[in-house]
Amino acid sequence: MGYTRLKVWSWLNWPNRISLLRLLMVVPFIVLIRQHQQWPHARYAALGIFAAMAISDIADGLLARRLNARTRLGAILDPLADKVLVICAVVLLSLPSSAVKVAPIVDWVVVFVVGKDLWVIIGFVVIYLVTDKFRIRATLAGKICTWGQAIMILLVLLSPELNWLHPQLGSLTAYYSFYVVVALCIAAGASYTRMGLGFILEEQKPMDNDTGGSGQAESRGNGTD
Repeated sequence: MGYTRLKVWSWLNWPNRISLLRLLMVVPFIVLIRQHQQWPHARYAALGIFAAMAISDIADGLLARRLNARTRLGAILDPLADKVLVICAVVLLSLPSSAVKVAPIVDWVVVFVVGKDLWVIIGFVVIYLVTDKFRIRATLAGKICTWGQAIMILLVLLSPELNWLHPQLGSLTAYYSFYVVVALCIAAGASYTRMGLGFILEEQKPMDNDTGGSGQAESRGNGTD
């Protein structure tokens, strides 16, 4: 069993290994966020993990381009790790039992963040069903939205320290970032919708019945001539 695991690991290139490790780091991040109200140092540990995941996100992208090692697995793992981290963080930081008390994420932000990602996932499935092609491509608005969400999460986690610098600085900064993230989610959703519709219009498959009907019409026409 151990040999098999090592063999599978050796098949992955370095960008994919980093993306997989980033995905696995979500687990300790969740545990720390759940415990930070009882153990204050857990929030600092969660911040460290979050920073490491952000750096690894940049690193695997640079390595994939530098080594020309872009793969279909990497195209799935990279955005998957980002989405799992963001959704878990936003949901947990909105719950009374695990939120940062001076800057809890409000419910409507969770709706927009989760809703945008569900919209993108549904769109991916529709594109695959309609075109028979595997399409994963990030838009500029999507990338900006991901980084905006990451900054919002950092501001929420750092809000107690910012409040020490100036009263309500952390709480207000985090709260204003909610509006920015919602606007970015709307822009990202619109950009992915536009791109998805373009893919469908370019490469959608004909309906089997339409194809058959056309073929029969052509046959009858050729026979008449």
